[in-house]
Amino acid sequence: MRVLLDATAVPSDRGGVGRYVDELLPALARQGVDLVVACQAHDAAATSALVPGAEVVPAPAAIERRAVRLAWEQVLLPKLVRATRPDVLHSPHYTMPSLAGVPVVVTLHDATFFSHPELHTPVKARFFRSAIRVAVRRAAGLVVPSGATRDEVRRFVGGRPDKFAVAYHGVDASVFHPAAPEAQARIRARLGLGDLPYVGFLGTLEPRKNVPALIRGWVRAVERSAEPPALVLVGGRGWDTEVEPAIAAVPRGLTVIRPGYLALADLPGFLSGARVLAYPSLGEGFGLPVLEAMACGAAVLTTRELSLPEVGGDAVAYCGTDDGSIAAALANLLAEPERRAELSAAAITRAAGFTWDAAAAVHLAAYVKALSA
Repeated sequence: MRVLLDATAVPSDRGGVGRYVDELLPALARQGVDLVVACQAHDAAATSALVPGAEVVPAPAAIERRAVRLAWEQVLLPKLVRATRPDVLHSPHYTMPSLAGVPVVVTLHDATFFSHPELHTPVKARFFRSAIRVAVRRAAGLVVPSGATRDEVRRFVGGRPDKFAVAYHGVDASVFHPAAPEAQARIRARLGLGDLPYVGFLGTLEPRKNVPALIRGWVRAVERSAEPPALVLVGGRGWDTEVEPAIAAVPRGLTVIRPGYLALADLPGFLSGARVLAYPSLGEGFGLPVLEAMACGAAVLTTRELSLPEVGGDAVAYCGTDDGSIAAALANLLAEPERRAELSAAAITRAAGFTWDAAAAVHLAAYVKALSA
C-alpha cells in the first residue's frame, strides 16, 4: 500500500493536529505502509527523521499562508499525486482536493463547528462546516478520532455509516509516563512554584476549553484553603477574550501562572506533578491532553461532553461545565488524596490501551477499504 499523506496543513506549533500526524506517520511505517509525505518546507528535516524510509516532498514556502495552501491543494497536490503514484491520498485535516485522481481518505477531527459554532470565529466555523460537507460527500473514506465525532458528523451532515472509521488517538508511553520526582521538581522550579501544590490545565486558551469557568471554579474551590494550590495554565494564548477578565478577578493571595507552551519533554513532569489536572472542556473530538495526563498518572477532572467519556471511562472524575460544578468537583478531589491515588492508578492502566499502532491499523484498514469504494 502506497499512501501520499498531505501534511501541509499542520501548524508549526505542533498542537493537536501536529501531534496526530507526527505520531501517526511512524506508526503507519511500522504497519508496512509505503509513505510519501508532502509537508511544509520547514518541517521537511523533522519529517524525514520521523520516517526515514518515506519519500518527503517539501511544498513551496508560500503555502504557509492559508489561502496559498488551499490553492496548492487544489491545483498542485493532484500533480504530486500523478508524479508519486500513490494508491490512496490521505488528507489529515478536513480539506481535500476536488480532483485527486486517486481515492481520498480525510480525517475529521471534530464536529463542534456544527454543534458549538459560538466557540469558533464565524469565518473559521463557516470554512470548516463547508470542508466537512465536501469531505462527507466526496471522500472515499473518513477517519474520526471518536464515536462521538462520527455520530455528530452524521447528525449534522449525514454520510453512510460504513464510510467512517473510528481511530482513537494513542499515547507514546516512552514520553508520557509517571515522571520521577526530579523531573517534577525541575518543572516546579522553572514555573517558580517552590513547594506550592498546583492544579494544572493543558491546552490552547480558546473558548471551547472553558478556561474562564475553570478559573472561577478553582477560586471557589480553594480560596478558603489554608494552603491554596496554584492554577497553572499551560498552552497557547488562544483567542478566548474572557480569560484575562477572569484572571484579573482572582483574589489576592491566589496564584495563577501562564507559562505558555512547555516543551514536549517537560509535559510529563508537569502532568505528573499536578494535584489535579482539570480539563472542563465544552466539547472535544478526542481530548488528547486528557489521555496524556492519564498516562502520566494524573488525577484528571473533565466533563462528559462529546468524546471525553470515551477517553476517560471510569479512570477520571467528572464535572459539569459551569463554575459551580467545577468548584464542587475540584474541592472534593483536592480534599481526598485516596480518591486521587485511585484515579491515578486506574488512569495509567486505561491509558495503556490507547496506542498509535492501533490507530495506524485502523487507518490502514480505511485506506484498503477506500480502494474498493
